[in-house]
Amino acid sequence: MTKPSAHILVVRLSAMGDVAMTIPLLLNLVERFPSVKITVVTQHMFAAIFSSIENVTVHPAEIRGKHKGILGLRRLAQELNDISYTHIADLHDVIRTKLLGMFLENRPKAVIDKGRAQKKTLVQSNTKILKQLKPTHQRYADVFQTLGFKLSLDPTFLSKQKLSKRIIQLTGSQQKKWIGIAPFAAHAGKQYSLDLLKVVVRELIERDYSIFLFGASTEANTLSRLKEGDTVIIVAGELTFPEELALISNLDLMISMDSGNGHLAANYNVPVITLWGVTHPYAGFTPFAQPFEHQLLSDRETYPAIPTSIYGNKYPTGYENAINTITPAMLIEKVEEVLG
Repeated sequence: MTKPSAHILVVRLSAMGDVAMTIPLLLNLVERFPSVKITVVTQHMFAAIFSSIENVTVHPAEIRGKHKGILGLRRLAQELNDISYTHIADLHDVIRTKLLGMFLENRPKAVIDKGRAQKKTLVQSNTKILKQLKPTHQRYADVFQTLGFKLSLDPTFLSKQKLSKRIIQLTGSQQKKWIGIAPFAAHAGKQYSLDLLKVVVRELIERDYSIFLFGASTEANTLSRLKEGDTVIIVAGELTFPEELALISNLDLMISMDSGNGHLAANYNVPVITLWGVTHPYAGFTPFAQPFEHQLLSDRETYPAIPTSIYGNKYPTGYENAINTITPAMLIEKVEEVLG
């Protein structure tokens, strides 16, 4: 199935998790339409996410640098207009991408329908209707279908990567099952208590697992609070981003908040247990191909307004601790269930 000479600009400028969620669709696209070229317009730091996908290149958008503001977006458009693209897929649909679209050459274009009205209803406490909304992966697929590229959501994954010497030095001779833990999130309402997580880590060590703690380099010191012997390894600040991706691809399990690391792991077909605080999987941001049983939810009897927001940035007073109704015992039980 081919569409000769097609070259699609795929625009997604936002957070890592949203960018990572494009991977299953791009894998499906290059499989179904092998002659199609794809240029992903996103932040330079995310380029490694796409590095192993054939026919996909990344054009960096320096939205805090030379591409900042209207003049910067015009400069970005001029750079993109120098390549021969045939279609534009806006997977972001914010003011920045709307302006960019105005400066791009006139080509067939499709824009994501984010379902903003439905999401607003989902989070409004006075009119809350708790039901599953269209997954973001399907919303991405709909954009490509509008452009004439019909895709499926059949499980398609990135391949496991080879570990570099640096990763092998860091991991040592760990022969146990590897569990990654990414305890941080952009907002407090999505972040599990480190004190409770310390209980989890201790229990996992006793059950003979090796633990890898992920985060930004600036978070390494905080992660040291979870350090328990040689089988707990702090990855933050020790590896480059491509090396982190390689390590993630070799995990047996990732434990993540509603955040980007869960999506990265899911793209490699790594089982992901996601902890949900004031957000909820019904909003459509569940990691790819992960069963609902892998989603651990806060207690809605105690916190009935959940979900209070789509991104976790808004919640009533007291709800910042809702995620801690997921007990260490519940998380340990789920780990044992997933890993058998």
